[in-house]
Amino acid sequence: MTVLTSILVFLHVLGAAAIVGGWFATFRKSTVLPVQLWGAIAQLVTGLALVGVLGATHTDVNYTKITVKLLIAMAVLIPAIIGCRKAAAKQEVSTGLAHAVGGMALINIAVATLWS
Repeated sequence: MTVLTSILVFLHVLGAAAIVGGWFATFRKSTVLPVQLWGAIAQLVTGLALVGVLGATHTDVNYTKITVKLLIAMAVLIPAIIGCRKAAAKQEVSTGLAHAVGGMALINIAVATLWS
């Protein structure tokens, strides 16, 4: 299980890097890149897989923290889907939508690292 957990954590961090890196790269131009959408999908899938592994191997799981992180992950994924579709259709992506993807990802990273 240690190898599986390590691989999942690696992919989870890679997803976060894709979201935040794409946001930083296009900070002045309001858009959502496909890499951000794939990062958001990776974050959700690997996060759920990590919770499954954690629930199977540990008894002291903080389900409140996991629920908060899941809600924030959805607040990243939904705007990422909308923004990526708008960008692909050559429509204008609002600044709020573009910054919601990156900003909420940063908040999710903060929750993961600062909440004990």
